[in-house]
Amino acid sequence: MENLISLVNKIQRACTALGDHGEASALPTLWDSLPAIAVVGGQSSGKSSVLESIVGKDFLPRGSGIVTRRPLVLQLHKIEEGSREYAEFLHLPRKRFTDFAAVRKEISDETDRETGRSKQISSVPIHLSIYSPNVVNLTLIDLPGLTKVAVEGQSDTIVQDIENMVRSYIEKPNCIILAISPANQDLATSDAIRISREVDPTGERTLGVLTKIDLMDKGTDAAEILEGKSYRLKFPWVGVVNRSQADINKNVDMIAARRREREYFSTTPEYKHLAPRMGSEHLAKMLSKHLETVIKSKIPGIQSLISKTVAELEAELSRLGKPISADAGGKLYTIMEICRLFDGTYKEHLDGVRPGGDKIYNVFDNQLPAALKRLQFDKQLSMENIRKLITEADGYQPHLIAPEQGYRRLIESSVITIRGPAEAAVDAVHAILKDLVHKSVNETPELKQYPALRVEVTNAASDSLERMREESKKATLKLVDMECSYLTVDFFRKLPQDVEKGGNPSHSIFDRYNDSYLRRIGTTVLAYVNMVCASLRNSIPKSIVYCQVREAKRSFLDHFYTDLGKLETKQLSSLLNEDPAIMERRSALAKRLELYRSAQAEIDSVAWAK
Repeated sequence: MENLISLVNKIQRACTALGDHGEASALPTLWDSLPAIAVVGGQSSGKSSVLESIVGKDFLPRGSGIVTRRPLVLQLHKIEEGSREYAEFLHLPRKRFTDFAAVRKEISDETDRETGRSKQISSVPIHLSIYSPNVVNLTLIDLPGLTKVAVEGQSDTIVQDIENMVRSYIEKPNCIILAISPANQDLATSDAIRISREVDPTGERTLGVLTKIDLMDKGTDAAEILEGKSYRLKFPWVGVVNRSQADINKNVDMIAARRREREYFSTTPEYKHLAPRMGSEHLAKMLSKHLETVIKSKIPGIQSLISKTVAELEAELSRLGKPISADAGGKLYTIMEICRLFDGTYKEHLDGVRPGGDKIYNVFDNQLPAALKRLQFDKQLSMENIRKLITEADGYQPHLIAPEQGYRRLIESSVITIRGPAEAAVDAVHAILKDLVHKSVNETPELKQYPALRVEVTNAASDSLERMREESKKATLKLVDMECSYLTVDFFRKLPQDVEKGGNPSHSIFDRYNDSYLRRIGTTVLAYVNMVCASLRNSIPKSIVYCQVREAKRSFLDHFYTDLGKLETKQLSSLLNEDPAIMERRSALAKRLELYRSAQAEIDSVAWAK
């Protein structure tokens, strides 16, 4: 029994040290899944005296009005006989208290540190561990006493605030409620019984303790309550007789007080038959045994929660990435590995594994053809412009058969306008590739881990794409320029000739500049330009893919890798300058994971041993 409760105490202490407890949270934590006993009662109901009787030490602050103003998580640890008793606070981890008067003072001082020297309350708990050969292994949570009215120095909401705090503990399904009620008051008015019934109507989690039995009016007794006749609980009531204020003032020790308590129950006729299950010593043993039983029943649920949480913590740690290596080689390897992951994600976008690459095809299949169709060849091949270019090309000597130089000028002036759509296609693909860089950066979790590296990789990728765009633009515009520099002769050879049609080649030169003749030239030039457009519509995408898309897949970060190899350790470290929030989060998760794994192993060993 002691080993099982000690294990739970150990896990609770570890949870508390890591902040993995849920007294102010509705989230299920390991702390919430571990059974504990919350001590509930009205002010002056004798809560503090019950706790001190269980511990066997004077260690709690005393006074009038509200004394307990913060929850006190009290963990009792049984140690070997003959060992010296001592206490430790979580907020003073390396300090042992052997003087329990100093423990009382520290509780009071720590309360004031949080609430100030006022009568206000705080939900932030104080964690105290007591090690003694005279205690049973137990975890108790002493909560502020319930009250009905606010006194001077307290807020108007103090009554509701205290009740809300108490509820936040006892509403949890794994909380055992130790309801303290004074026997010298009507049980129907007991705050502890009222609130316990509200959160635990079946009484499965409630244990009743009756205090101040020795202070009842003459002629009255609490036998019917203790026997469960006047108010029945699922578990038997336990009566206790605490030290009176006079005893406390006289420094009557706990050993003498417990002896007097045993004598009271064994010699009082009304309680003699109940004596074996009355008193503080019986209460402590009963609580420990009950806690053990509850812990055993909750082990499967605890194991399930731990397994689920371990999996979640491992997944989040995986998303956050591994800690940074200390040596230069390790740092370089980390950077290269992250870049490889980014590069892989980028290629997946281009190859259709992830969305985005299809937009490039849309440029070739829709935007480029639409841009070519919008070219206004009609203006370029208007009758006035044809006449102007033909006559200018003839110079001082008119052409003899066909205006070849005029044809060339008309074709060149028309084809050259295709440079615009070609350049626009290059820029459109560049914009898509650049957008995919930002998407890939956001989809590479490791880059989120290192802001400086994320910026450098983004800049390096953008610079690389910019170089590829310039190369692509040169290559693509050369395709257009090639069409201008050398015309396809076969196209003109296949055109019908006037002579072959029986025409008269001896027309005067003035006839050759008439509208019909110029219109025929314009039609011929337009047909040739359309042929060139159709050809470039196919070759421009090939050039763009070769110079931009293919290169982005092949040598996206080559320049960055080259520069990376020249960096010193300090510069590599600056690239892996991780976000402090992520570092802190990873460290906290790693500690929490270690706690849960340790708890998992220990609880599994207990479960198998059952």
